Amino acid sequence: MSTTWNDRFTSWAQAPSQTETDKINNAITAVKKALAADPKVASATKVFVQGSYRNRVNVRQDSDVDIGVLYTGNLFGTDYPPGKTDADFNVITVEYGYSSFKNDIEKALVGYFGRAAVSRGDKAFDVHENTYRVDADVVPLMVHRRYAVNGTYICGTQLNPDSGGRIINWPERLYDTDEWPIQHYENGNTKNNDTRRAYRGVVRIVKKLRNIMDEENIAESKPLKGFNVECLVWNAPNTCFAHTTWYEDVSSVLNHLSYHLSDMALCEEWGEVSEWKYLLKGDDTKRKQFKAFVDRARLYIGII
Repeated sequence: MSTTWNDRFTSWAQAPSQTETDKINNAITAVKKALAADPKVASATKVFVQGSYRNRVNVRQDSDVDIGVLYTGNLFGTDYPPGKTDADFNVITVEYGYSSFKNDIEKALVGYFGRAAVSRGDKAFDVHENTYRVDADVVPLMVHRRYAVNGTYICGTQLNPDSGGRIINWPERLYDTDEWPIQHYENGNTKNNDTRRAYRGVVRIVKKLRNIMDEENIAESKPLKGFNVECLVWNAPNTCFAHTTWYEDVSSVLNHLSYHLSDMALCEEWGEVSEWKYLLKGDDTKRKQFKAFVDRARLYIGII
């Protein structure tokens, strides 16, 4: 069985085909043109690619693209040390808020693509695919500052869903300054190089495996997203990726994850790939979901 699975894994480990890649790049180009065509948006944004395509862990025949649109003006979200407020760091509220920015992004996209081609979601805009391009999720973002007591801060990104709350991420260094530390993309790139490019291959394999399990309505696959899979694989040590076959690497990774997910004490310090957020600390429900998926995946490919 391992030989058959290894043949499949060899295919799954590969990046999307050139045709798929071309359609992804066409979507990126089209969205950038749409935003550049609106003077108000073009003058106040930095457009960049994020998510699985940027991190080079997107799966064949499951490709869309995530495009971040970062507001570059005086608007940002904050996290302060306990007891500190805006006044302690001379942070003032600006009139032009996140919701206005998101509305302006919508106007720019609809003005370029037409209303029928653009759907507004809770977190992002979906620019629909056609024969020329893949689906593009366009995410309005502002800078997020995490402050220290001494007033210094590090930057990530923040989006505010229409439904409320906020989501903070650390995709990559968007500016080459001390305020923008090493984040998701750079960490993944280093691990991939340190594992002879096996890390990203294993991420693609396990993501594809999760997709197939989901298509077969295997319950344990349902709670996880591709990002969860990437973060789980990130927390496997580099020694797990040192074998001669993909099947051995995947088996080693899943076995390592299974053992450590058996007890929160063994995995509570795990981080997302950026290492600026915990993956599951204090969330035992999530730990049990991850554990159930990993063990079901092991059974599915014949490890146990």
